[in-house]
Amino acid sequence: MTNSNFKPVAEQLAYLKKGVAEIIPEADLAAKLEKSQKTGKPLRVYLGVDPTAPDIHLGHTVVLRKLKHFQDLGHTAIFLIGDFSAMIGDPTGVSETRPPLTREQVDANAKTYLEQVYKILDREKTEVRYNSEWLSKMSAEDIVRLCSHYRLARMLEREDFRSRLDKGQPISVHELLYPLLTAMDAVKLQSDVELGATEQKFNLLVHREIQREYGLPGQAILTMPILVGLDGQRKMSKSLGNYVGITEAPDEMFGKLMSIPDDLMWSYWELVTDRTASGIEEIHKMVVAGSTHPMDVKMELAKEVIEAFHGEEAARKAADNFQRVFRDRQIPEELRQIKIRRVFDGTYEAHEMQDTGGRLISKIDFPLLGKEKWSKVLVAIKEIGSVSEAERLIKGGGLEVNNQVITDPTSRVNLGEYGEFGAVIRMGKKKYFRLIVE
Repeated sequence: MTNSNFKPVAEQLAYLKKGVAEIIPEADLAAKLEKSQKTGKPLRVYLGVDPTAPDIHLGHTVVLRKLKHFQDLGHTAIFLIGDFSAMIGDPTGVSETRPPLTREQVDANAKTYLEQVYKILDREKTEVRYNSEWLSKMSAEDIVRLCSHYRLARMLEREDFRSRLDKGQPISVHELLYPLLTAMDAVKLQSDVELGATEQKFNLLVHREIQREYGLPGQAILTMPILVGLDGQRKMSKSLGNYVGITEAPDEMFGKLMSIPDDLMWSYWELVTDRTASGIEEIHKMVVAGSTHPMDVKMELAKEVIEAFHGEEAARKAADNFQRVFRDRQIPEELRQIKIRRVFDGTYEAHEMQDTGGRLISKIDFPLLGKEKWSKVLVAIKEIGSVSEAERLIKGGGLEVNNQVITDPTSRVNLGEYGEFGAVIRMGKKKYFRLIVE
């Protein structure tokens, strides 16, 4: 009997297809939704994530949001933490064998990761599992039996392995085991649907095949596109510095999102907001027609993204600050404060001040109260990577101190002369902070 709690299948499919790269196969997903509608039994949909790093950026949220879409439709969202598989390491996209993580590293990352995941998923409706529940209990006999269900030639067809073989780079046996062991996640969870990024397609197909080998119906697969980072070229990555962290301050997020190329913002609208495809197309038409400025559309995008993680008021303040700083060229209402303090041994420490106190940024091994080069000061407080980089910034007019532009890279300053309120610093077009010396 049809369950009225579920939306019609056609409507569910239309909602779920937004932003999806591929459904394998779509007819299978439709059939599973039909069966769910008739039986009243929600689909079991899972996303497996290895906690290899503690922080989540917008790129990670693309597939998390799709899991939320299934959850919104009344299906069971399973967030699987690969605490066992993270210690092996997913070979996807890796050009060499990566060092395994320790149990301590994995546990610490998993804790912070899960806290951030609940910014997207409904905490009360999410089934959280750890694959150590079953993988750590597998015997040698279990592993041998699992391996008998897959062929080595098939495994070596995957692009990552084939490329490394061609280049004479090593492949460890434990890497070959990774997609097979994670396939046991799909077996144990008895999942109907698995989600992943496009680069995970090989693993997901192995999971589907192993499910069938263990007598289960093969799951449907939904792959999501890779979110391109702020540089407009490479996938979003913390190591590349082209990311937007979901726990970053609203002003920081807003500034980063406003820096993306205009033509890239349409994929952000599609992948990291809840706007419908028709709604996004309507905005695009207005920009093409010239009736709406791209910057206004990008500001609206930034507000929607920030509102999802920090709330409506924080998003509004961030938008107002951006307007004040970058359009009206005024100083933001709330400035970051960096305070330099002398410590007992005569050296200095730089702290970023917060409501709860100060976060140590760096220890400084030269006498800042003397006349120091601005380039050296900016490096000492970790606002820029090197003296040469700071000098290029200064030569280009990118450093402003209390509304005075500094253009001489050899310029020296006595920081103590700015008193208890310090100096308001602008670096480049987007970064403002107050520098105080105690």
